[in-house]
Amino acid sequence: MSTAPAPATAVPATAVPDTALAPLLTGLLDGSVEVVDLTSPLSEETPLIQLPPERGQPWPFAREVISHYDEAGPTVYWNNIRLSEHTGTHFDAPVHWLTGRNLDDVSQVPPQRLVGPAAVLDFSAEAAADPDFLLTRAHVEAWQQEHGPLPTGGWLLYRTGWEARQGDQDTFLNGRHTPGIAPECARWLAEETRIIGIGVETVGTDAGLAGEFEDQPYPCHWYFHGADKYGITQLRNLHRLPAQGAVLIAAPLPIVGGSGSPARILALVPGSGA
Repeated sequence: MSTAPAPATAVPATAVPDTALAPLLTGLLDGSVEVVDLTSPLSEETPLIQLPPERGQPWPFAREVISHYDEAGPTVYWNNIRLSEHTGTHFDAPVHWLTGRNLDDVSQVPPQRLVGPAAVLDFSAEAAADPDFLLTRAHVEAWQQEHGPLPTGGWLLYRTGWEARQGDQDTFLNGRHTPGIAPECARWLAEETRIIGIGVETVGTDAGLAGEFEDQPYPCHWYFHGADKYGITQLRNLHRLPAQGAVLIAAPLPIVGGSGSPARILALVPGSGA
């Protein structure tokens, strides 16, 4: 005679393992921790950096259907895609620049460095008044007086309001008049602070006119990558993050030998609760 199995003990839908991660998991379930997507949608309309004609040019995003529930594949929809490593919201690895040529490619970035705290510096009013606005060390130090030190092992996210322009390439690139960081500030942040990277809303981590800087062209690329640090571009939703207290998660593709990769960038922030 077979014996019927004992009924399973009901497990509450919100139960989580009692581990060091329990508070985070509980927060994700009850809404006290919110996930904010900082990634701009990737499509054929995504703005793309424009380089001088004599230099190599990045490919715009393009796709070709392999099958779409049709004769080529009655049950499957999928595409081939073509794009530059540095298209849309993307991650810059140290090897992207001459100063970091002997450092990590995007596949070699330690995963621990893809998750870390974030500070959001809001200079959108200044950028609205002057599209060539440059962040200086004095600006950052004044911000720290109000909000506390930049996070060790974390990110400086530079809010300029530029995400509002992402729907139109000409408006977004603005004839190369886009905000950035002054060379002296970029060097100080890269070499003397303990952040691991910078994130921006613009098409690149440097100002639009940074190639014409006399003291150091493209200072964010030059100093950050030379210091084994990273860049993230074309972010959005920075207005939904607190000045301090968010956790950033960067997820680039681990392209072997890659100088960078399109990435999904997420932030964990205090939520409104259940």
